Amino acid sequence: MRAGQSMTRHWTRTGQFVALILYFGAGALAAIAQQSPPAGAGPIESAASAVPAPEAKAPIRDPNIGAVTQLPLPRYVSLKTNEGNARRGPGLSYRIDWVFTVAGMPLLVTAEYENWRRVEDVDGAGGWVHYTLLSSARSSLVVQDMAEFLTDPKPGATVAFQAEYGVLARVLECSADWCRVSVDGTRGWTQKSALWGVGATEIVE
Repeated sequence: MRAGQSMTRHWTRTGQFVALILYFGAGALAAIAQQSPPAGAGPIESAASAVPAPEAKAPIRDPNIGAVTQLPLPRYVSLKTNEGNARRGPGLSYRIDWVFTVAGMPLLVTAEYENWRRVEDVDGAGGWVHYTLLSSARSSLVVQDMAEFLTDPKPGATVAFQAEYGVLARVLECSADWCRVSVDGTRGWTQKSALWGVGATEIVE
């Protein structure tokens, strides 16, 4: 009986299909078949239901790397000339807040924007200066009263000379704790804590 029932349903569907052909015509049914999705296909997406692609996100910039030079921030440099105007903003239209007047003095670069660098001196004074006024040559200021400079980078070594607070020194090299500098042609080693212009963990070769 089940087989008979299945056959009846089969002939019923076939009869409906033949009736549709007679009523609409074979051409109309062919057009409908072309517009219908293939068997097993999912629903047709419309333009309104399409999900827009996510926007590409800009890469996150490391605040410890200069956006222009890709050099570390902050970092020490020196003044190339005996006059450097420090402006309130990165451009000639900004007013001058400070003027550096000692060639070779150490400066700390804290930001970059196009051709401008924001710098500050040992007292924290400064502003934006044009990059052409700066040099990568390293220098430092003595920040101890009568700091001792030794012949070797170790406690108890022979004292080569002494320097007062504020004396400008040229940095020759630095290890983890000591720096070798030159003051008026005389060279010696001193601990980093006696200088401003070298990072606490910086190695200068």
